[in-house]
Amino acid sequence: MSKGEIVMGALAPHPPHLVYAENPPQNEATSEGGWEELRWGYERLRESLSDRDYDVIIVHTPHWATFIGTHFLGVEKFKSLSVDPIFPNLFRYNYDLKVDVELSKAIHDNAADSGLLVKMMENPDFRIDYGTITSCHLVNPEWNKPIVCISSNRSKFYFSSEVMQANMIKLGEATRKAVEASGKKALLLSSNSLSHRHFTVEPEVPEDMSKEHVTNHNQYLWDMKMINLMKEGKTKEMIDLMPDFTEQTVAETEAGCLTWLMSALDFPDYKATVHAYGTVIGTGNAIVGWDPRKAKI
Repeated sequence: MSKGEIVMGALAPHPPHLVYAENPPQNEATSEGGWEELRWGYERLRESLSDRDYDVIIVHTPHWATFIGTHFLGVEKFKSLSVDPIFPNLFRYNYDLKVDVELSKAIHDNAADSGLLVKMMENPDFRIDYGTITSCHLVNPEWNKPIVCISSNRSKFYFSSEVMQANMIKLGEATRKAVEASGKKALLLSSNSLSHRHFTVEPEVPEDMSKEHVTNHNQYLWDMKMINLMKEGKTKEMIDLMPDFTEQTVAETEAGCLTWLMSALDFPDYKATVHAYGTVIGTGNAIVGWDPRKAKI
């Protein structure tokens, strides 16, 4: 069996507004558009994947929060309705997805061998979180690839950001090892925004872009600092700054998704491709791709 590989890693934020704005048939709500820069950024990310063959999407999501260990989906198929608890007026999505249970279990086993507390989630009635659904839809709206979904263990809240980071580095290494042993080609998604101070009042028309802006200038400056490090290939420096960034901007990086991704990619020192940066209800969202082929140039 040939050696598996990670064909690309992406920072793929999950605002449900982006799905709402595109009016796919799976979503019950309808819109007049909105958040075009981010939606066009996802178009550019999909275009960058058009010449990459891959077998599976592995997604690490902040909205499947587990407080005792990291969990992995262990059921082959899920079909249900996902309703966003904060924006039920925007996101009521009928999903029908497949899971690569074999690869999910392999990552689980490697993570356990590294000393992490892990568990396979084998409840067929489990509701898939909207972060997973949104990121996977925006990257692959055809839903023609199976997924592996990884929960976010909230060790930051029991311990510290530093403990979370150490655990996510181990999880990233376990993911890379499992992919390589599987013989499969995998696309990895870190499903999170950057800065996460958001508005508390929704405008009368949610897609009214005259109401959309970054929550504050300091948040913007922090986002730009982290994005520039991505563009410069300084991912280890970015990870070193992650605890301060997370604290200062209440960033969704608190879930460890981006640290996991950087570890799985072995902390790339080549330039990332930034497809878009924009705000959704004031939060900072970047769509960024890391293509391992750049490391060989």
